[in-house]
Amino acid sequence: MKIILAPMEGVVDAPMREILTRIGGIDQCVTEFIRVSERVLPAKVFRRISPELFNDSRTSSGTPVTLQLLGSDPRILAGNARKAVSIGARGIDLNFGCPARTVNKSRGGAILLNEPELVHQIVWWVRQAVPAHIPVTAKMRLGFSDKSRALDNAAAIADAGACGLTVHARTKEEGYRPPAHWEWIARIREQVAIPVTANGEVWNWQDYQRCREVSGCDDVMIGRGLVAAPDLGLRIKAWQRGDDPDHLSWPEMLLLLQQFLEMVEQQLAPKYVHGRIKQWLKMMSREYPEAMPLLQQMRTLKQVAEVRQFLQQAVASL
Repeated sequence: MKIILAPMEGVVDAPMREILTRIGGIDQCVTEFIRVSERVLPAKVFRRISPELFNDSRTSSGTPVTLQLLGSDPRILAGNARKAVSIGARGIDLNFGCPARTVNKSRGGAILLNEPELVHQIVWWVRQAVPAHIPVTAKMRLGFSDKSRALDNAAAIADAGACGLTVHARTKEEGYRPPAHWEWIARIREQVAIPVTANGEVWNWQDYQRCREVSGCDDVMIGRGLVAAPDLGLRIKAWQRGDDPDHLSWPEMLLLLQQFLEMVEQQLAPKYVHGRIKQWLKMMSREYPEAMPLLQQMRTLKQVAEVRQFLQQAVASL
């Protein structure tokens, strides 16, 4: 019964994976997508998106990290998968779910769900390109504008040789609006013989339970729920054992924000750092009411030094 941290472009990058897996309760991560279009990319691109490649494709806490590719050319994707494995990737995931308009306009992500035959070719070429012991998986939505091809796409992925499939239980057009249609994941499980992971709208223990019950899946992928409540994985596992879980306090979250700031500084240009801190504060305000007032006070801060000093003062005040 694995809990997998979802790939979220611009949110769940290497610093966020590092912080969340240090807390615990997460069994596996998937990177943000690496966009592939015309050529085999240099090693530095893979390592920038997944610095865990320097550590046997694991975070410092030992959590495995799968590398995700996005594109529409089966042969070029296959070449990039082969390159990724040659520099240390321990698993390849293929993106058939990204809803971003710019990605879809360039024939990537969820738009490919309109072409199940192409989905099959992509998975088949990548599967043939990497050694048999390297897992090749895929992540899909239920469709682009409707769900009419959901079963066809799932079958195409499974028949092409994927060893696992994650299903975000909404179409591209449905975006992230509730509800997630977990019952469709159950239909897909009946269609394919490979393991299926459920994804979409899991924010707490009750959502997790109902998602598993409705979908029939053992494994659940969680994105926004884990960013908003970084200890959600630990709490789910405590509930599964019958224990009463502890909850990260607001002072503990402020300390995590400080650690996150240090990590983001090492990875991003200074002009982007404050935005990442504000982004996380906004997302965690769903779980921590103290986050929104802090975010409002930070809105005018632009310099990293200002953000650092502000967080230090917030911690000191507690």
